[in-house]
Amino acid sequence: MALAGTTAMRWARLRCPWPAPLLCCQLFGLPPAPLAGERLYSSRGKEKIDMSMYPVESIRNFSIIAHVDHGKSTLADRLLEITGTIAKTDRNKQVLDKLQVERERGITVKAQSASLFYSHEGVNYLLNLIDTPGHVDFSYEVSRSLSACQGVILVVDANEGIQAQTVANFYLAFEAQLAIIPVINKIDLKNADPERVEKQIEKLFDIPVDECVRISAKQGTNVEKVLQKVIEKIPP
Repeated sequence: MALAGTTAMRWARLRCPWPAPLLCCQLFGLPPAPLAGERLYSSRGKEKIDMSMYPVESIRNFSIIAHVDHGKSTLADRLLEITGTIAKTDRNKQVLDKLQVERERGITVKAQSASLFYSHEGVNYLLNLIDTPGHVDFSYEVSRSLSACQGVILVVDANEGIQAQTVANFYLAFEAQLAIIPVINKIDLKNADPERVEKQIEKLFDIPVDECVRISAKQGTNVEKVLQKVIEKIPP
């Protein structure tokens, strides 16, 4: 039985065009354990997970997309921290950037996933997050990730505003008919102008200003609102 489970898991990973191991486990009714040599971030640690607690209605699959250096990985770290997936001492370490080149250059090259457990208004949710690259050279990783999701968090720098990959990634999500949550990051910067960026988003993407969430991923300002938006706006 164990061998069959391992074989099924490996088959799922070959067939599924996205790096979300826990979802493959759900598909085959397997325990959420990573394959040898892999690390699956989970806010339950080594605790045995009863997947019957998480019906389809309480599961959200989403990616974080943005132009390079707009704060995707910092936001991912903060979401991991809020849900207890990582300790506060690991904040701002970009823990999902595990490749040496990612550590050296400070950019995301390969999409990485994490499963977060979060309670909201008395309901337990399983949030499957995929952190994607922002650099144009790795846009294929974004396309692969979006095929596994029902929604995205679109991060935009409050100082730089909408950039080339912001537009490209938006249209990838739009054409895939995914729910899009616009998040304006780095509002703590001296030259931040979130109002200008909100108007850009409304003009270029036809997303109302009141749907934008202003945050500082570095300082943690309003980040929990992002989790609540994921639950409210992204379908199961």
